Amino acid sequence: MKNTLKVINELREKGLIKDYAIGGGIGTLRWVEPFFTRDLDIFIILAQESKDKKLINLSPIYDYLKSKGYNEWIGQWLIIEGIPVEFIPAFGLAKESVENAIETNFEGVKTKVMTPEYLISLLLKASRDKDKIKIKMLLEQTRIDMEKLKALLTKYNLNDAFKGFINKT
Repeated sequence: MKNTLKVINELREKGLIKDYAIGGGIGTLRWVEPFFTRDLDIFIILAQESKDKKLINLSPIYDYLKSKGYNEWIGQWLIIEGIPVEFIPAFGLAKESVENAIETNFEGVKTKVMTPEYLISLLLKASRDKDKIKIKMLLEQTRIDMEKLKALLTKYNLNDAFKGFINKT
């Protein structure tokens, strides 16, 4: 993972992405007890937006990584230093999550991880069974700023989804 994060930081240093944060399962692992997850979800803010707002061009990122020898794919994941990585362009809630992510250190490598309140909101938006399990873990195992969470749920119209989740648990 350490070497994978070095490569991702290099994308920012080279200006291929403006910023990033770890989300998904590995982002959740920053806050809760360990569980199995197979990939690294990297939410990215693109360095340059496309002129056509409907088109998201990740080619510069993948071309650069390919030039560095990273050209093995398994499904939607690019294998970087043995780790399956998915790059997810961040807009709306995801972009705000990246902008408000906290800096942390993984084995001497600086990186950014989404805060629990943003993770809960994003996981709630996706609302798959595995996402609901992560939400439950976050609520039970880490300190949540409930005012911040409530503000996010309101801003992104997720209050009903959260109430439904709470009523089912």
